[in-house]
Amino acid sequence: MINQPGPGQVPWVEPTYPDSVYQRPITVVEEEAPYEWTVLPKGMVYKSYLTGQKESRLSAQLVKITDDNWMLDGNLGGRFGVLRYGRDSSFLSDGIQWDVEGSSHVRLDIPEDVDVRSADFRAGTQLTWSYAADPRHRSRFGYYHLSSHLGDEFLLKNPGYDRLNYAHDLIIFGHSYYFTPRLRVYGEAGWAFYHLVADPWEFQFGIEWAPNERTSPWGEPFVAIGTHLRQEVNFGGSFVVQAGWAWVGDIPGRTLRMGLHYHNGDSTQNSFYDNFEQQIGFGIWYDF
Repeated sequence: MINQPGPGQVPWVEPTYPDSVYQRPITVVEEEAPYEWTVLPKGMVYKSYLTGQKESRLSAQLVKITDDNWMLDGNLGGRFGVLRYGRDSSFLSDGIQWDVEGSSHVRLDIPEDVDVRSADFRAGTQLTWSYAADPRHRSRFGYYHLSSHLGDEFLLKNPGYDRLNYAHDLIIFGHSYYFTPRLRVYGEAGWAFYHLVADPWEFQFGIEWAPNERTSPWGEPFVAIGTHLRQEVNFGGSFVVQAGWAWVGDIPGRTLRMGLHYHNGDSTQNSFYDNFEQQIGFGIWYDF
């Protein structure tokens, strides 16, 4: 009797269920929406360089340095949009955007009671934009200050160490080109109008293959290769390779990564800028 509908009743329909009980809702983005002003936009127009050791991000790298100890290199910081004239996208945001950034890059010496060996501080601001005729091209222009400091514990254990007052204030211009939504090449030049120990010029360039649009809970692989050249070390610098797995959430471009890290070149802690380091280890990064 239950299966037999009476007068005015709708026949029973057996419900069906998807293979996956959990299905993430899809955010609808109008790719051709007109540009508009947005205060505190959630996305980025220009993504930080994945292998950029001095980019403002959240990260932790456990590395063994050749002829030195195991180190924990941490980065506590981020980059955030303040104002944008543009639009959201399922890729990176389009338009022109003003960002601010800040970060502390600390090195902890694990065998030495996890002492703070040194810390570099970066703070800055930048204007980023995409090109309406071809948004695969993206640029940034900005300023950042970086200063380096030795840790108290390191100085107490090395009282005769020659402390360097490494600092510079740079104007930077960078440009990226995306062959595909995953594959990017970039180059950047920086010139310091004020510098101590550091010299005026630095250059970065590299190639990345990584997701920028939302991924499934399983994530996707990534590979990044980059070089940072500095005048104070005769335009030597660092060569970095990172590879592993990455996830992108609802905000395009914001990426959680974990994987292997390799660095060869001058120290990534500028208090020891002229020391050679070969680092091999594992890292976790949250990029903006």
